[in-house]
Amino acid sequence: MPTSLTHRQVLTLAWPVMLAQAASALPGIIDTVVMGSSGTATDLAAVAVAAVVFSFLYWGFGFLRMSTTGLTAQARGAGDTAEVQAQLVRGALVGGILGLLVLLAFPALEPLMLGAFQASAAVEQEAAGYMSARIWGAPAALTSFAIQGWLLGVGRTRELLAVQLVLNIGNALLDAIFVAVLDLGATGIGAGTAIAEVAACLTGLLLVRRSLGLPEGLLDPARLKLTFSANRDAMVRTVALLGGFAWFVNAGARLGDAVAAGNQVLLQFVSTSAFVLDAYAFVTEKEVGEAVGARSPARLRQAMRVTTELALGSAVLFCVGFALAGPPIIDAIVADPTARQVARDYLPFCAIVPLLGVPAWQLDGIFLGAVRGRSLRNAAIVATAAYIGLDLLLRESGMGNAGVWWAFLAMYVLRALSLAPGMRGLVEDSRPKTA
Repeated sequence: MPTSLTHRQVLTLAWPVMLAQAASALPGIIDTVVMGSSGTATDLAAVAVAAVVFSFLYWGFGFLRMSTTGLTAQARGAGDTAEVQAQLVRGALVGGILGLLVLLAFPALEPLMLGAFQASAAVEQEAAGYMSARIWGAPAALTSFAIQGWLLGVGRTRELLAVQLVLNIGNALLDAIFVAVLDLGATGIGAGTAIAEVAACLTGLLLVRRSLGLPEGLLDPARLKLTFSANRDAMVRTVALLGGFAWFVNAGARLGDAVAAGNQVLLQFVSTSAFVLDAYAFVTEKEVGEAVGARSPARLRQAMRVTTELALGSAVLFCVGFALAGPPIIDAIVADPTARQVARDYLPFCAIVPLLGVPAWQLDGIFLGAVRGRSLRNAAIVATAAYIGLDLLLRESGMGNAGVWWAFLAMYVLRALSLAPGMRGLVEDSRPKTA
């Protein structure tokens, strides 16, 4: 196992993750495009509503990938082959069980999910058809999260990309068949996506088949407790951050439709940069996990330095790119003149997000790799609460949408500041144990 890390090695690991990250957002886009070209306005609205519901639902289970990556990388760094294998099996089992529970609970959850939207009865009926079909893919989708986390933890990022490509290519083909050929509407879209999720899961299982089995220590109580606590803390962290982003969207909506639309456009810029820059954070998880497992402070520092240098360099490129290319892109994709002007006016806030976000994203990767779930959980809660308080304060002062964006920028700084104090203890704990 290499003891040094180069920029070339990081980029080799990162580029498949970047593509996989971008691909992960495609199912909802593909569903919308196919329905928009072949269905009615009601069908399209139904798919849009249902796709948002599943995006939030599955994002909430993202902890399955996070915890599996860190725990796998640590076991690999420690040279514990049996535990590396056990992490795959545990993660897949937890994902499958949680997916089955979601499937069983769906009849009770569906009215609550649809109730969050003020849609017409026709749209709700079509959305219910999509959701009832797609929910059957939940066990496969959540199992895939764990498999992808394990592939990242062992550095097999190209195979992670392969799983995403199967999902998206299969989704596109099945959507076209079920809608354009069989005319199944929104229900067909949901069914196509569910089948594609099953195909992606089977592909993942095929890729990791040699590591499946019943390894020694699979049901070790201490290991199970660690896995449970890592998943629990990562879940709370994810929910807290989701709450922050939901608050941002709602804060803009309170200022009118034009502001909400303009902010939504800019949020797509932010999401694009996050997809790319998160790839460096994912590689950081793997490298930090291995360094902690190997109990090598020097390797830990090098992993943090090399990945962060590349992330910062890429962030600067995004900032410049948004500032230069943002206005013509906004003009091309936003038809409403008022919403377009809002997006143009607040583009400078959006352009600085990649640079401010890197410290938070990199620290997330460091702490996830070190499996410091409690620190991540507490920091996310504190940062989100402080962000909401700041947003309310700035809005009360009459700053309008500028206040919304200043608070949003501050959220990234707050996330980084709330994690920074734990860095010293993390490096100290990575030192070899003394007798």
